[in-house]
Amino acid sequence: MVNTVNLKMAAAASLLLLPKEFTEHDLYAKICSLSYMGDIRMLFAEDKYKVKKIVDGSFQPFQLMYRPLIQDYISEGILKMSDYRQQKAFKQDCGVSATNELFSSLPRMIQRRLQGRFTSNSTEIPTHIPTRALVPSKEVAAASVRTALRRRVMVSSARQAACGLLASGGLVAARYLGKKMSKALSTRCLTFF
Repeated sequence: MVNTVNLKMAAAASLLLLPKEFTEHDLYAKICSLSYMGDIRMLFAEDKYKVKKIVDGSFQPFQLMYRPLIQDYISEGILKMSDYRQQKAFKQDCGVSATNELFSSLPRMIQRRLQGRFTSNSTEIPTHIPTRALVPSKEVAAASVRTALRRRVMVSSARQAACGLLASGGLVAARYLGKKMSKALSTRCLTFF
């Protein structure tokens, strides 16, 4: 049950962040990237292609986990599916109703933060949208999701980096960081040549 709720939150957040048309690979890459949004280590110490490698190596498990949710979104009219170059492609409904349906699946913390922005000015509250998810557009929802995830992941990644430094000691941490940065630099340099 808890895992299903987490999968639904990840899928909803990813759909809000994706454009109107995308492939199945794009969806799984966006889901996977949620864990790295705002991660300070991704700036200098991680492989630039980390998310792509994870999705490529785990494509079938992603399909098994998310197939029921994708089918639900198709039956609800939020997604339409077609084929594109041997993989599934999707077109999503980016209207206010579909956006609010997706937004209502997100953690309450994100919903409350956005509701606070609109309830302070009563002229901005659309009357046809349920109060559980006051989202006037997909762009506003995406910006809210992006900001909330970056903040949360940044704090967590900074804490993990500090704990790793303290637990392993300065010299060991410096060596590890040097190796990670060297590997990250090599993946970034490959794109220039």
